[in-house]
Amino acid sequence: MSGEGSRIAPADEAGVSAAVAAAHAEGVPLAVEGRGTKAAMLRPVQAARTLSLRALSGITFYKPEEMVISARAGTPLEEVEAALAERRQRIVAEPPDLSALLGATGGGKGSIGGMVACNLSGPRRVAGFAMRDLVLGLRFVNGEGEVLRSGGRVHKNVTGLDLCKLLSGSHGTLAVITEVTLKVGPAPERTATLVLPVADEAAGVAALSAGLTSPFGVTGAAMLPEGASANGITGPVALLRLEDVEASVQYRMERLRAALPGGRVLEGDESRALWRAVRDAAPLAAAEGEAVWRLSVRPSLAPEAVAALRGIGARVMLDWGGGLVWVAGAATSAAHEAVMEAARRARGTFTLFRAPDPMRVSVPVIPDEVPALAALSGRVKAALDPGGRLNPGRMRAGV
Repeated sequence: MSGEGSRIAPADEAGVSAAVAAAHAEGVPLAVEGRGTKAAMLRPVQAARTLSLRALSGITFYKPEEMVISARAGTPLEEVEAALAERRQRIVAEPPDLSALLGATGGGKGSIGGMVACNLSGPRRVAGFAMRDLVLGLRFVNGEGEVLRSGGRVHKNVTGLDLCKLLSGSHGTLAVITEVTLKVGPAPERTATLVLPVADEAAGVAALSAGLTSPFGVTGAAMLPEGASANGITGPVALLRLEDVEASVQYRMERLRAALPGGRVLEGDESRALWRAVRDAAPLAAAEGEAVWRLSVRPSLAPEAVAALRGIGARVMLDWGGGLVWVAGAATSAAHEAVMEAARRARGTFTLFRAPDPMRVSVPVIPDEVPALAALSGRVKAALDPGGRLNPGRMRAGV
């Protein structure tokens, strides 16, 4: 086990277990991180000791023919993606690289464990590929230092409580993930994007909805509003992506263009670069000191939410057919209130993705839970981390 000051970086799972057990026994809060690239998300953790999984790295199992891969939690995401690319495979949830948006340096896209712990999915989420749904198995250490396992390395595994989904998106507040097993998919032979000029957000969401409800297998549906641009494409435009073998994409794109006339098609590298920018929310180009929010809303109500946010001078981008609204704007309590109200009116939720620390500790970064759900969450937390030592205050004050 190596450490730098108050930072502990175990080289194996036993070291992680020992570090957590010691923190539990001593009553010491423990900040948990993968490679440190997402520290600016949600609330800052107040802990004198940090448990880093950076040294817990390496692919432990890969069966390309079964489309299953396992890696230790601190494995750089780029390393996993490179191994998959050699066999023309990919993580179909399209995990984003938010390092630029979050102001992270030196950590790349982060770790595979961190991506699961934050449950981050890219544009392909609209086609049903959420990160938590790709997790076949997890090894993890609970808040008392016990090593546990949920799931396995097979696609059919339904025995007992699905802790994989429970820990995906828990931001290290319930347990420390030490190994991840994912189901992966084949890389497409061809990718193409229909770029369709639209008048406004209402027309854009209508075009995205038409594409998604068509029989043509759209795997990306985003909109660049007026003033937003990515890879030379300037809004307002609706973006619809098709991926598959050559002949299939050719056939489906011809029919998609007939159903939604007036656009042009981007192919190959141009299409992939555009969706990387959408995936990473690059069109927002958030400035130093700005806040960044992510709203999950009813797509039909997204235009109304965007109109309200423009009223406070915010810049926006839409993904997931209008169901995901990225927002960048002033890091003020008034702007945050406006974002929360826009999410409420659009029957959705919000996440404060990035903001200066004083703002992150003074406002709710995610919505409050209803009493029944809060009680259930409390029981789960008590079962997995009874001392409340793991990432305290990360998601809510005092939790």
